[in-house]
Amino acid sequence: MTNSSTSLSTHSATGAADAPRQPEAGAQPTPDGRSDSEVIALVGFAHGVSHFFHLLLPPLFPWLMAEFALSFSGIGGVITLFFVVSGIGQAAAGVLVDRIGAARVLAGGLACFVIAALLLAFANGLAMLYVVAAIAGLGNCVFHPADFTVLNRHVSTARLGHAFSIHGVSGNVGWALAPLLLTGVASLAGFRVAALAAAVVALAALALVFLRRQVLADPLAAADAQPAAAGSSFAYLSALPVWLCFAFFLCITTAFGAMQNFASPILQSMYGLSLAMAASSVSAYLLGGGAGILFGGFLARRGRQETLIALALGTAALLALLLASGLPPAASLLPLLATIGFCTGIAGPSRDLLVRRVATSRFGQAAYGRVYGFVYSGLDAGLALAPLIFASFMDSGRFAAVLLGVAALQTLSIFAAWSAGRSR
Repeated sequence: MTNSSTSLSTHSATGAADAPRQPEAGAQPTPDGRSDSEVIALVGFAHGVSHFFHLLLPPLFPWLMAEFALSFSGIGGVITLFFVVSGIGQAAAGVLVDRIGAARVLAGGLACFVIAALLLAFANGLAMLYVVAAIAGLGNCVFHPADFTVLNRHVSTARLGHAFSIHGVSGNVGWALAPLLLTGVASLAGFRVAALAAAVVALAALALVFLRRQVLADPLAAADAQPAAAGSSFAYLSALPVWLCFAFFLCITTAFGAMQNFASPILQSMYGLSLAMAASSVSAYLLGGGAGILFGGFLARRGRQETLIALALGTAALLALLLASGLPPAASLLPLLATIGFCTGIAGPSRDLLVRRVATSRFGQAAYGRVYGFVYSGLDAGLALAPLIFASFMDSGRFAAVLLGVAALQTLSIFAAWSAGRSR
């Protein structure tokens, strides 16, 4: 994802993060591992809920399409709207985080989820579904700038790699639980009750954030923190490393979106797998990604993050090329997909630390929200673009070309990360 020597001498990657800070009234600095753990758990739970709401609508498509007589084309735009609103909103949310504090913005995002789920429970047509998607997307846009601002300001530097890995895994857990809960409830009681169940999930997270708000409160006033480094609210947009981090997120997430959306039909067509085996291979890819994120947290603090990213994603790209060749035996596909996911996941904590280095080395802690918000908007852009870019290849039967595209995007992401890390 996504500086000069003078900047480095003033705000080094670790110096800006570790310099003494004056806490604001009511906020306490993080003194020990126990406090670190509570912050990581709170932020991780909230992030899991955000990923849960990524899938508020898709698991309920069979019920929604039957209820409102919709086609896949008709309802597909709802998901695109979710990610468009979220992607555009992340940059604005980052500015808001730096101005009023991450805890308040995080609570606002969860409140949007509650409203979206309640509206879904009373939806009366496609227009209402678009409103639900827009409000849910607005809620989703706050999480990366708010989450990473809280983690960077509260968690000790030695534990940040682990904090970022837990943050990533919690998102995967949210993705996994949403279909299980929503389809299970909808099968028993209909999509409206399933939507109410989703509202309860978001309401529980909102209540927890409110009750433990002092744990998440900013330990310094962002407006007063390192004002010389922060500069204009939009000064970060002139920094090449920030754009390189954005390009990294855009490329790696577009590749992920291609695998998540199309790996199953690709494996069925190229290798003759059954639907069940193809779906299991995609599950192995996602589970491997979660395991890689956890392992990557232990590796991320041991060296330059861009080097680890290059090794992990380079391996994933080579394996994607092997998959595109059609040569591996069918029996090897499940472990092969799991390994691709594992290598991709390893890069996760390192990418988050790389963005931290880029933010602190030039802008200091006052710009965490803005930098993370802008850079992570590349994630939503990638998820929105992947179906648009690769659907034509799927329609024309060029399945190997999709996998070649995945490998190419992973390679481009390596260059973006390497350039961002070396150009500070």
